[in-house]
Amino acid sequence: MDHLDKISVRDLQQALDEVEGKKPTQRLMAAIAYKNGVSQTELAEWYGIQRRTIYSWLKRLEQEPLEQAVRDDHRSGRPRKLSDDQQTQFEETLQNPPTKTGYDAPAWTPALVQRYLDETFGVDYSRPSCRRLMKEAGLSFQKPRRTAAESDPEDRDEFHDELKKSGGRWTQR
Repeated sequence: MDHLDKISVRDLQQALDEVEGKKPTQRLMAAIAYKNGVSQTELAEWYGIQRRTIYSWLKRLEQEPLEQAVRDDHRSGRPRKLSDDQQTQFEETLQNPPTKTGYDAPAWTPALVQRYLDETFGVDYSRPSCRRLMKEAGLSFQKPRRTAAESDPEDRDEFHDELKKSGGRWTQR
């Protein structure tokens, strides 16, 4: 064994008892298996990852404290196109109907949000990103459905008659 000479299986097991999350657990389990004689190549096959990744995990466990070595550093990702103030203003706007903002629409849609963001803040978002922003703002997708009050009275009566004849079961016409 080339790695983890200074760390005991007991230390790894204790860290495993205290850790939460899939990746940290996976890394500690791999280290325990390695300490018990499983090769890096076998571990890579078990976990479906590159052998180099196993090597990196074991090196980190050697060089850093266990609690720190099993976790990844925070990755900030791509910066948002809207500033915090703009994001707050956008979310507040979505809590009101589009008519209050000057749009002739009954509800916010991804296309309308896309247009609003471009016109108001000069930023271009894709439709999927607009859906995500709407969800983050607390909106949920709701499909419009016809209600019985809107249906044709003759069709409604015919449906109820058919339902009574079938004993309450759905049947083909």
